[in-house]
Amino acid sequence: MSDVPTTNEQGGSDERAALLATLRAAPPKATDAKVVRLARSSSTRDQGRYAAVLAGMLALIGIAAVAGLMIGSVTIPAGTALSILLHRISGGLLLEPDWRQAHEIIIVQTRMPRVILAAVVGASLGVAGMVIQAIVRNPLAGPSILGVSSGAATGAVIVMRFGLLVAGAFTLHIAAFVGGLIALSIVFWIARTGGHMTPTRLVLAGIAVSAVLSALTSLLVLTSPDPQLAARVLFWTLGGFGSAQWSILPIPVVALAVGLAIMLVQARRLNLLMAGDESAVALGLDVERFRRTMFVLTAGLTGITVAVSGVIGFVGLIMPHIVRLMVGADHRKALPAVALLGASFTIAADLVARSIIAPLELPVGIVTALVGGPFFIWLLRRDARSLSVNR
Repeated sequence: MSDVPTTNEQGGSDERAALLATLRAAPPKATDAKVVRLARSSSTRDQGRYAAVLAGMLALIGIAAVAGLMIGSVTIPAGTALSILLHRISGGLLLEPDWRQAHEIIIVQTRMPRVILAAVVGASLGVAGMVIQAIVRNPLAGPSILGVSSGAATGAVIVMRFGLLVAGAFTLHIAAFVGGLIALSIVFWIARTGGHMTPTRLVLAGIAVSAVLSALTSLLVLTSPDPQLAARVLFWTLGGFGSAQWSILPIPVVALAVGLAIMLVQARRLNLLMAGDESAVALGLDVERFRRTMFVLTAGLTGITVAVSGVIGFVGLIMPHIVRLMVGADHRKALPAVALLGASFTIAADLVARSIIAPLELPVGIVTALVGGPFFIWLLRRDARSLSVNR
């Protein structure tokens, strides 16, 4: 007999080889299915954890808001405050008024717009700070880093210094917004060399412009013949919500809604930018154009908040760090979370500011600095220890 295998033998050999290959491939498939199940289970746990974090933040806002309605120069019981709130929301259909008329006036005309303004400003500064830290790839950046806050304060001070209150309080808001945009334009002009802008040049230009504008603001105050100007300027340099009115709420509310919606749509691109300019360009992102658009958006949002509340520091710097520790760096999750956390923080800060030395009020910026400053120092020390361990 010949030692050469026949056709049938070759066919059988091929079938056995195919069967063996199939059997060998089966365990990896089972393993892959297990990995997929584990990944899905992990994703479900992450989503549940994220939902729990958002629920906790909403609860914080609710508690802070109720406390803001209750506490002040006149203390109103929680039940009365909630009853007045429910009565107003329902248009008077629910609950018959059994409370003092003075309490309703205090809640509706003074404290409700103040709480809402504080929440909107905190949310706006939080999301603006997170986006700025992403586009400059610097965790030490914040809304004031571009000179927008200083420009807005300078614009308001110019109007007060020279008595240009043509449209009353709205003149101050318009002047603050325009001043912020002018400051941003100057920063862009300084940072743009050779047709390009880099995050480093933007940060340095923002710091320089902020210093110049702060000096100009001080000069305007010191040379003013009005001895009361310094007290009024304190509002714009340290911030507060004492001027909150229903009439000024639509502008910051709409600005926050539009700005946050745009940022959420661009969340994937923000994630790409965090990986570095080269990686973002390789994935098809026009980095310079996107960065410029986001700068203008955050500057406009910051300018509007400064126009209605003055300069409130550390909110846009600290809140993004806390949120990233809680939910991670994915902007699709982090942006809604930082808006909620920023809102609850500023409501609480305003509550402390108007309660700690009642009936007088502290500027809210003092409270946020006293809380945010030590936290920021701890954050720097923690990062320094991490770097030393890694080395």
